Amino acid sequence: MGGTFDLFHKGHEVLIQTALEVSDQVLIGLTTDERADKGRTGSLITPYGKRKDRLEDWLKSQRVEHRVEIVPLNDDWGPAALGKEFEGIIVSQETEDMALALNQVREEKGIDKLKIIVVPMVQAYDGHRISSSRIRNGEINSEGFRT
Repeated sequence: MGGTFDLFHKGHEVLIQTALEVSDQVLIGLTTDERADKGRTGSLITPYGKRKDRLEDWLKSQRVEHRVEIVPLNDDWGPAALGKEFEGIIVSQETEDMALALNQVREEKGIDKLKIIVVPMVQAYDGHRISSSRIRNGEINSEGFRT
């Protein structure tokens, strides 16, 4: 799985928990600062080191850090693009298309497709999805409640 994991929230937790439920080992590609800035204007993303520290702290609080490896993610797919050792990919509804495209590349290279596990978006109190941008804008907190 991969992502920016900016302003870590309940949706991120559910995504990682799902990965841990279906896998013995999880690789998280954490978007680098350069990659996170692409296509975003006027949005301040927390620096990579702080995002990684926050993610590691949460993994330790859940006592699962020994089952997760975090690597820098500089492109759309990271190591899963051609890694034969990968069996599946965990994605949110909004990134399912990326996983389908990844499987197309894998198939073209003669590598087995990954099993795609799609995790529904976690809803905030108002029925809209929890997101880092909504938290940054002060609309909700990291649990999806009104601020």
